Amino acid sequence: MNSDELDILLVEDNQDDMDLALHALRREKLANNIFVARDGEEALDFLFCRGAFAQRSFEHPPKLVLLDLKLPKVDGMEVLRQVKSDARTKTIPVVMMTSSKEERDLVSSYSLGANSYIQKPVDFDQFRETVKSVGLYWLVTNQALPINRAHTVATRH
Repeated sequence: MNSDELDILLVEDNQDDMDLALHALRREKLANNIFVARDGEEALDFLFCRGAFAQRSFEHPPKLVLLDLKLPKVDGMEVLRQVKSDARTKTIPVVMMTSSKEERDLVSSYSLGANSYIQKPVDFDQFRETVKSVGLYWLVTNQALPINRAHTVATRH
């Protein structure tokens, strides 16, 4: 993998939401590679380079994780907790994308280190536009911490 490539990990178990998100991201050509995990366990394996993803390297993390809250096997909150509590992954931007309207989910997400929390719009066109806007911000507008600096900062704290 080329370190200049923009990779996204989409963690989503709902096929319709996954298809809409993939369509929006591909239409805007926001990422070189979009990886999909259908449950929290698969997402953690991908992010922590284990199991089926053991060939991956921590030196090439995704530039963005779009994380659903309600997932099979391991829920989104636990995925977020593990990602943000590990020095190797804590600087990866994680955007919670959920249909939950529960304030406690919002508060918990930010408390665990989510970079953003977005309630999924019910309308298909709004959903696509939201995914497009999120992708544009995190992959184009936002200035990410370089990988070598992210590790230095993470190991100091």
